[in-house]
Amino acid sequence: MNSHQLLRKQVTAELKRRRLIFMTVAILSLLYLGITFSFGEMGLLRYLHLKEKKSQLVGEIREVEAQNSRLHSDIKRLKEDPFYLEKHARENFGMARPDEYVFKYEQ
Repeated sequence: MNSHQLLRKQVTAELKRRRLIFMTVAILSLLYLGITFSFGEMGLLRYLHLKEKKSQLVGEIREVEAQNSRLHSDIKRLKEDPFYLEKHARENFGMARPDEYVFKYEQ
């Protein structure tokens, strides 16, 4: 073999080795990024879990706001409407006027 062919083989072998190293590093980097993207602290699974939790909390907030609105309405009616106040006292506390009788039936 002459020196030119030997040099060519060395250069070719060096290029193959560099390509192998580059491909190995690239594949390992992509693998690391894929695992981190899927299972990491800020990964896809965590995102989906937080998204589900957010929708659950938004639903609870809506329920509490609706309940709050009903309570505000009841308070306003109790302050302003004497008939509603009387109805509320009769139904919830079993109250009656002095000349009335209250009958309670048990089932």
